[in-house]
Amino acid sequence: MDQFGASQKIVIIEDNVSLAEIYKTRLEALGYQIKVAYDGVAALNIIEHNKPDLVLLDLMVPKIAGDQILETMRKNDWGRDIPVYIISNLNESDAPTGLRNMGIEGYAVKANLSNDQLDRLVDSILMPASQKDDLSLENNNQPEMTIDHHDLNNSTNTEEDKES
Repeated sequence: MDQFGASQKIVIIEDNVSLAEIYKTRLEALGYQIKVAYDGVAALNIIEHNKPDLVLLDLMVPKIAGDQILETMRKNDWGRDIPVYIISNLNESDAPTGLRNMGIEGYAVKANLSNDQLDRLVDSILMPASQKDDLSLENNNQPEMTIDHHDLNNSTNTEEDKES
């Protein structure tokens, strides 16, 4: 069990039941508490009532689209500061505009995201800074592993994208 994931809550918003179950199983094995929503209405209800530490958001879900879920979160005190990472079938260049301006942690195309990358991505977002420092001190003689969230999609990022 992952020591920093033990009490952290993640909401997965994904309408593909099989994929949601894969994400859920992997992240529970790391010690995270997982809730899954298969549509936008359920997602907003779960997020508002559970105050997760992270939301993994698919953009193309039924009832309320992912960009509208994000917009609703950011307009309300209960969702304004929750980290959101988008995992979608859409290339970022084809996604609704303004997502980065609404404060997302990053964006990945599902086809380009391996299960191991998902694990590292979640850990990199939720690991306390003090533990990140401890890990870097312990591994002084080893190359540091970093995750560049921009590299997890297959669209070309412009300098403007990197600044936002």
